Amino acid sequence: MLPLPTAQEGEVLEIKKITGNDATRLHLAEMGFTVGSKITVVTRMGGNMILQVRDSRVALDESMARRIMY
Repeated sequence: MLPLPTAQEGEVLEIKKITGNDATRLHLAEMGFTVGSKITVVTRMGGNMILQVRDSRVALDESMARRIMY
């Protein structure tokens, strides 16, 4: 498994694991980031990322993106 910031633009990935405390995992789940979900890396800007998850685009900073493993 690799952390999300290692992914390149245009890649379609499946979430394998989400790390962090309960509040962090719940926050990511509320945005649509759940184990088994498919996400697409739309743009990378420094460590920040814009991701397509379900029918929405979501921006994550590097610290939150590192919690998502694919």
